[in-house]
Amino acid sequence: MVSIFGKSEKGESLFARFKNSVARTRSEFSARLEQLLTGDRPIDPALLAQLEATLLSADIGVSTTKEVLAALRRQVTEHKLSGSAALKEELKNQIVHILAGCTPSNGTQPSPAPEVIFVVGVNGTGKTTTIGKLAHRLRSEGRSVMLCAADTFRAAAIEQLDVWAKRSGVEMIKQKAGADPAAVVFDGISNAKAKNIDTVIVDTAGRLHTKSNLMAELEKMKRTASKIVPGAPHEILLVMDATTGQNGLSQAREFTGHVGVTGIVLTKLDGTAKGGIVVAISRELGLPIRFVGIGEQMDDLVPFDAQTYVNSLFD
Repeated sequence: MVSIFGKSEKGESLFARFKNSVARTRSEFSARLEQLLTGDRPIDPALLAQLEATLLSADIGVSTTKEVLAALRRQVTEHKLSGSAALKEELKNQIVHILAGCTPSNGTQPSPAPEVIFVVGVNGTGKTTTIGKLAHRLRSEGRSVMLCAADTFRAAAIEQLDVWAKRSGVEMIKQKAGADPAAVVFDGISNAKAKNIDTVIVDTAGRLHTKSNLMAELEKMKRTASKIVPGAPHEILLVMDATTGQNGLSQAREFTGHVGVTGIVLTKLDGTAKGGIVVAISRELGLPIRFVGIGEQMDDLVPFDAQTYVNSLFD
């Protein structure tokens, strides 16, 4: 089995796409940063206090901002930093370090096919759209994909996923609304295994994250998947809406605490002026950002790269 995260995009094209997606954040964040760090202004407590306020304004988060500022103050005390240019470069390094610290290695062990990916998240985050874009991406890389409509709670969810399956040119397994989601998972993975499909992407219910029956339902689906393919699900991706900012973190903690989320897909990054939420999410949840949604087109779901993101935010 080849991991869906084995391929990445580098270079100017990815940098340009990230830069466009964080344009609203950069226009405010970079402007404030440039005002602080122009010329040869000495690094003093007043400057660091203003820098702290600038980071918080980008929604980087209180705990993450405090961690970054503590590291910068330590280096100033040890006389390792002098001048605003050096401070800016070290600020970038600190943010990349936080993001890279949550990035998994690509050295995953081979597993029996198909690769099974559960996609979780509350309604309205862009979950179904993300599944469609991910299916399109994998198919464009030569992978065979099957979608599994296990969000049987809403008939509209099945219909929406069907639309994306057709757009992406992939198969979909579904049952009628109200069916047992675990039964749909069983049918989907069994069917994919019989047809030698590379990847199964499972849509899950997105009703209120505080409902204990939803979490129990997800656990049952996981057990069903592992009975058909050992080790499945291989990935559990949590879809989060970047425009909800810090408010989305409480929802995310419910999922990460109950269903073993392995990574984040952050949607609508292009729709917020607080793109620093990327850093807060990764740091506070201790999870890697796997993909980001940077637009409305089918190919506007790209693998997250920490250095490219930080460069696009600052430069």
